[in-house]
Amino acid sequence: MTAETSQTLDRGLKVLKLLADTDHGLTVTELANKLGVNRTVVYRLLATLEQHSLVRRDLGGRARVGLGVLQLGRQVHPLVREAALPALRSLAEDLGATAHLTLVDGSEALAVAVVEPTWTDYHVAYRTGFRHALDRGAAGRAILAARRNPENAPGFALTHGELEAGACGAAAALRGVTGVEGSVGVVMLAESVPARVGPRVVEAAMEVSDALR
Repeated sequence: MTAETSQTLDRGLKVLKLLADTDHGLTVTELANKLGVNRTVVYRLLATLEQHSLVRRDLGGRARVGLGVLQLGRQVHPLVREAALPALRSLAEDLGATAHLTLVDGSEALAVAVVEPTWTDYHVAYRTGFRHALDRGAAGRAILAARRNPENAPGFALTHGELEAGACGAAAALRGVTGVEGSVGVVMLAESVPARVGPRVVEAAMEVSDALR
């Protein structure tokens, strides 16, 4: 802690992070032990967070993350999109393919940013807001692969015709970004994905990941 920071706010944020890391919630005593403070401090923190719907307590008294966090989460997409656009533009222009940033939204993959190349005669139309199942399309498959092997070196997923007939996709998952699960990819009209596309989307995904850290 420095003179410019708020100890109370710091503790409140730590409470939210601790609750977000557990599926079964935490008691006041457990939170007090983890924070190294007395129970009175935790009661005050929880009461304040409850007023903003960021925390809720069940009948057993265990504290859990509240639905107010979802409202904050809805504001994340524009921020993530803005951070990703430079890398997406470079990717689209470099490959002559439609580039996209896709984030997990429940059980689906949601395209939150799309950049089309400016110099091609034709390209695949891919719209912001497009949704599809996580187990279909390169964007979702890259995310699922990263879930299964989070410690592995960054790889990429390739698909053909899963979301649109005649279209190929390549995508790589974002890595090391707390609270954001997604992928960067391209979609193109081709019989197969050129060899250099996979490594290039991995590079773009790393650029976006770095921008979000």
